[in-house]
Order: sequence, then structure tokens, then C-alpha cells
Amino acid sequence: MGRGGEQIYDAVPFLPGNTFRDTTKTNFHVTHTLDYKNGYPIKHIHLPKDGEGKSLDSLLQSVGSDPWITYGEGNVYGDEEQGVQKKGKTDTFIPAHVAFDKVVLRFDAYFKQTVHESTEQYHLRRVRILYYVEDDSIAVVEPPVENSGIPQGVLIKRQKMPKSSTEWYDVRDFNLGVNVTFYGKTFRIVGCDKFTERYMRETEHIALNAPEAMPQDPYQTHRSRPTRRHGSSIDRSNDKLKRFLENDRKVLRFFCVWDDRDSMFGELREFVLHYFLVDDSVEVREVHKPNDGRDPFPILLRRQKLPKAFNDLVDVHDTAKYTWRDFRIGSIINVLGRRFLIRDCDDYTRRFYRDNIGIPPSESKPLQYPPPPLETKEVTDELPPYNGFGSVEDSLGSCKYLVLKPPKKDFIKMLENEHKVLRFVAKLESKHKEDKDRRFVISYRLADDMMTIYEPPQRNAGVLGGKFMERTRVLLPTSSLTDPTGPKYYTVRDLSVGSTLTINAHTFILLDADEYVFNYMESQPNLFPHSDPAIVAKKIDQLVARTPGAKQAIADVVTKCDPNGRGWCERKKLVEEGRKVWGQVVTDHEVITLARQFEDNGPRKVNYQRIIENL
Repeated sequence: MGRGGEQIYDAVPFLPGNTFRDTTKTNFHVTHTLDYKNGYPIKHIHLPKDGEGKSLDSLLQSVGSDPWITYGEGNVYGDEEQGVQKKGKTDTFIPAHVAFDKVVLRFDAYFKQTVHESTEQYHLRRVRILYYVEDDSIAVVEPPVENSGIPQGVLIKRQKMPKSSTEWYDVRDFNLGVNVTFYGKTFRIVGCDKFTERYMRETEHIALNAPEAMPQDPYQTHRSRPTRRHGSSIDRSNDKLKRFLENDRKVLRFFCVWDDRDSMFGELREFVLHYFLVDDSVEVREVHKPNDGRDPFPILLRRQKLPKAFNDLVDVHDTAKYTWRDFRIGSIINVLGRRFLIRDCDDYTRRFYRDNIGIPPSESKPLQYPPPPLETKEVTDELPPYNGFGSVEDSLGSCKYLVLKPPKKDFIKMLENEHKVLRFVAKLESKHKEDKDRRFVISYRLADDMMTIYEPPQRNAGVLGGKFMERTRVLLPTSSLTDPTGPKYYTVRDLSVGSTLTINAHTFILLDADEYVFNYMESQPNLFPHSDPAIVAKKIDQLVARTPGAKQAIADVVTKCDPNGRGWCERKKLVEEGRKVWGQVVTDHEVITLARQFEDNGPRKVNYQRIIENL
């Protein structure tokens, strides 16, 4: 059959070879059959035309059902190829679990629970019925009531409630002033919240009935009313129920001191006294401190009424007992033969005495009780001498800890200064003539403060070059491995051009350094003041102002370093020739720091004319 009312070949039998292809057909896709509707998976059924050429609409109307009435104006069959014309444009489909997510209706209800063999006829239990619009599930929750004695909380977990053997409860079964039955238990709905009322009116178009008042439990009403007392001779203070309802969980707390230093092995001990207003009982707890040497028993006196006088065990029951009116800050009480001084209390106790007796807070100030005298004997740690095994820090660990621990490392310092090495050129200060021309390279690792000494090989020097010292931490000349406070080592602040280092009984003088050393030190002038150009310039100015002829002497020195009159001189010559002028006032490193500020002709080439102009 073709499109647009073409001829239907009814006379030709539907046999292989007798079929005709529609040349006007351009859409050859297979219509999908699986889809979701209102959050449930469904399968589309595409009905073809009947043998007589009737359309699908007429066929369905003859059966007695119109899909437009059931499914609205959307495309019911999903394909125009089946011959059904669209009646409207379908909106974007939203699943139910997305559209009604967190939409919960709350109804206030109650049910009566029969009580057998008791003066009570029933318990009135108030509940909340939660209806989840997302999947039509229902939960029943009972808010907990204090001191009810009944297990409360979730009565019925969230689930779909059966209304009958074939039906389920939905939102239209709920209203105010109606009864609903869940698993044989009848609940009376009396009210709802504002959101539920607006949802039922605007979305479901259900007019809610007038809300009902929540009835009262007759037994609770009878129990909560005041007890009638006939006559005035009855003491109201003996009403235990009244005291329980008024003073339950009300506790006064006092901080006490027991001074037992007069007896043998006695000491000053601190305690906390709790007074329970509900039954006038007292509990005494000990305050434990670290390393006090006492067994961890927290309670000195269990909760009981405290007698005022105690000579024998009979006095616990026969004598008068302490009440809250007998406790004052500064008073002494008898705790079973022990004299306790009340020195302080908490803020709630102060407010209680102010409201009931009228004691102002100014009279409830804590007492400054003198602490026990402490021995002023100075204790010093005696460390054994270094045994030579491992590092010093590792050996000290066996003296400080019972369980050996490896010495801690500064990982942050190691990560920040990884691969950062300061290299200096040094000479050996020796009385032997053959050692005067020897040069060494001292490398200092910033990551772990270790030093390495290397001697470059020189021809015809008579000394084999190579590694002079392995990588290790170098002790200061004034320190040793057996110092009580620990050994002290060379740090980066001890290194500068011109300084002297004593390493394993050898004296080295630092002559020069690479450019990385000067850049590193000048970037941190607060740690290396000899690398701060402002400080060095100030010292040179003070030297010129204090010493007559110093400026001319400096000019003669820098001019001597440039005999050819090129306007610049080598930094090394400037440092060597200038020692005669500034002597011990300015070090070699400070001279190099100043000279680096006037190097404009190349590295290590100083423009001495600019130096003279700035003096």
C-alpha cells in the first residue's frame, strides 16, 4: 500500500514475488517499543490497518476505546508510518521519582491502645502519617514522649499500604476527620501541616474537611493535675512525686579540698562533690591528675545521704543528714570522718543559691587555697658518653626511650632544599710549605647540613687529588660528641668568604664561592647580613667617615688593580688588594657583596670608578 490514499492491491495474493515496493517511502527505521511512562517501563503496541483499509482510529473506536481519551493529545503510537495522525505536541517527559522527589505529605493522627487489667482503659498515642507522593508509600511515626514507658519511634516502616486484597492506598484516600486502617489498626486523622493542605487543594483538587482537636489522654490528664490535700498539717516537702518532677536532673556541684598533710604520708587532694536535689543525696568523686600514683577509682563516696556526724556505722542512718542549705563556699563539712573544705562551685550552683536564698555572686567567689609545697631540687639528666656506634642522635634514643625510635628528620627542609649545594674554594692553613698551594672545594648540602671536601688534582704537586672528606656533619671546634646538651655542628650561617673552618684538626680558609652562593645569600639578607648591600654600604661609609684618608686609600687600591686604565678590574684582585685598607672592619664576603652591585662589564669585572663616586 502506498502513501496518500494510493491503490490497495487486494486482488493480488500476498505471496513471494507478488509484493510491490513503495518507491515514495524514505523512512526505513524500526519503531522503538520500550519506553518509560510515569516512572514505569512500558511497551508500545503498534497496530496496523485492518484488511479492509480502515484506519486505526476507526478500528479502535469500533472496539470501544479511544487512545486520545486515555493518553491525551500526544503521539500515542510514536510513528506516523502507521497511519495515525498526531493530535498534539508531547511535552518533555519527567519521571515520577524526579517530579515528586522529597514531596511528603504529613497528617496528624492518633489511635487508642487498649490497656488490660489496669485502671487505665486505653492509651491515646499520637502519631504522624507520612505519605510519599513519589511512589505512594506510607510511613507511620510516633514522636517520642519523655517518661512514657512505651517504645516509640517508627511504628510502620515506609511501604505501600494495602487497602484491600486488590487495592492500595493513594492520596485520594486521605482527608481530615476520617479513619484509615493499616494492618488492622485504625488511625483517626485530625490535622495536617500547611504544605499538605496547599498540595491537596491546588494539586489534587481535594477539599479538606475541618481539622479536629487532638483529644487528651484521660490517664495523663488525671496524673498531671495537682494532688488534692485536705488540711494544712501535711508537710508538702515529703511529696516525692512533686520533688521528682521539679528537681529531676538538677545537681549542685562543689569543688572541695581534703588537707591530710598532718598525718603520715598525707597530702592535699582535690574532690568534686555532687548534691542531688531530687533526694538530698551526695556523691564525692576524686580528681585524678597525671602520674599521681593512685589507682583509678573515681568515686570516693557513692551516692547516698551524708550524715553530719560520723563516729560509727550506726550514724549513717540515725543522725541528721546534710542538705543544700548546709553548703557554703569556705565552710568545712564532714565526709565520713574526713574534713572537706568547699573552695568553689560551678555557675549553676551560684545561680541556684542566688535565686533561692539571695546570696549574691560576689559572696560566692572561689577561695585561693595554697597549693602543697613543691621541692625545688634541681634534677639534671646525666647522659652516658657516646659509644661510637651509629650517629649521636641515634645513640641518644636508647637513653631517652624504652622503645627505640629512629631520630626524626626535617622532611620539609629536605624537600625545599633538595639538590641545593653551596660550593666554596678554600685553602689549607698549614705550617708545611707544600700545603700552601693546595686548593679545596668545600660543598655544603642545605638539605641535611652535611659537608664534603674535594681536592682537585694538580700536576707536579706531589699530592694525589680526589675526595678529602666523605659527606658528614662537621662539629664546631668548641663542641664535642659527649656534650650534655648535644653536639653542635657547622650551619650555613657559619660559611662566608674569608671565614675560617676547623675540620678534623685541619684549618681551612674560604677564598671564594660560586655565583649561586652569592645569589642564595643575597636573597635572604635577614639570615645573612654580610650579603645585604645596604648594611655593607653603611659600614663602608662609617669607615670612610671615621678614618681620615680612607677614601683616597680605597681609590688608590682600585686604581692599582687597573694598571691599563680600562675602567674595570677583577673582583679577586680588588678583594686581595683591599685587605690593607679595610682590614678587619669589612670582611672579604662584604667586599664581594658591594663589588657585585657595580659589575656591569661582565661577571666578576667591577667598575671601580662607580665605587669611588658612591663613597
